[in-house]
Amino acid sequence: MANSSSSFAASRMTTALAHQAEIMENPLRSYLLGIIISICGNILISISLNIQKYAHVRQSQRGSKPYYTSVIWWCGVVLMGIGELGNFAAYGFAPASLIAPLGCVSVIASAVISVVFLKETVRPSDIVGGTLAITGTYVLVTFAPHTSTHITAHLVQYFAISWHFLLYILIEVIIFCILLYLYKRRNVKHIVIVMLLVALLASVTVISVKAVSGMITESIKGQLQLIYPIFYVMLVVMVASCAFQIKFLNQAMKMFDATEVVPINFVFFTASAIVAGIVFYQEFEGLALLNIFMFLFGCLLSFIGVFLIARNRPKIKQQDRNFIAMDRIPGRRHTDKVQPEAKTPTYGSLAAKLMCNRAGQTDDS
Repeated sequence: MANSSSSFAASRMTTALAHQAEIMENPLRSYLLGIIISICGNILISISLNIQKYAHVRQSQRGSKPYYTSVIWWCGVVLMGIGELGNFAAYGFAPASLIAPLGCVSVIASAVISVVFLKETVRPSDIVGGTLAITGTYVLVTFAPHTSTHITAHLVQYFAISWHFLLYILIEVIIFCILLYLYKRRNVKHIVIVMLLVALLASVTVISVKAVSGMITESIKGQLQLIYPIFYVMLVVMVASCAFQIKFLNQAMKMFDATEVVPINFVFFTASAIVAGIVFYQEFEGLALLNIFMFLFGCLLSFIGVFLIARNRPKIKQQDRNFIAMDRIPGRRHTDKVQPEAKTPTYGSLAAKLMCNRAGQTDDS
């Protein structure tokens, strides 16, 4: 009896040490590769957003075919897919707490491209916000945890049954149910309520995306992970959480302005991704207090920068070609009472809306 107990304890200790060895391994090349892939992916996404915005504006000016028949629009969609694929792959090489804040690169690049190619006006807040976001990105990359964990099926299972994650997911479920009750039953349509629902789903999305991406990466390297049930469990969780996240995000975009939704979503999504990385993947384990403080300070600078860039974006108004004023209808006299003009559609916030739809994903990936 004593021998069996001691052998069981030794087995548990061996497993824990093996997991610890996987966590503490630090290949710098993989870490830098994840950062580069994420930055390139976000730049491609920003290019795709502006291409789609250009296609929408051009279609509205010509008033001919629907936007989805445009070759330019589909080029933007393809570029966005490639960018999202890059973000998905980046989670397999670098910590989730680092990849999520790098989403501010997409906001910065989109602002630059819209000024250069779409001839939008440069505001002082854009310059200040871009400077803060770039500075924050540099700081958080410098002081982020530099460990690169090999995500295997056994490691994901080990993390999934840890007591701190089970407590975390229990608290998250309780908070989600309370917020959903307020939103659906009590009809509390506050932006913070909706964006918190998105953020809670985003934390589950980040955990599952990193697990799926990491196991695929290890399988490509030669250690097949796709034969384990936990891979398909995480795949289902990833798809389901992404779907509901996009649903609530679209509802937020209908109820509130994009200039409010974009910065709040970025802040909440990034915060939830960092917490998920800390709790599930233990990414801050062994990190110095100064590094933690500077990392959070870099995130704060990025948050402020994104807020300054996204707030009060100018809207481009286009005349609806299907609208004919009452005093211009053939056969009507000018003495007739003129009906008030209908509101014309606006397209200025389209890039922000598209950006918001992908920011919670590890939006549509």
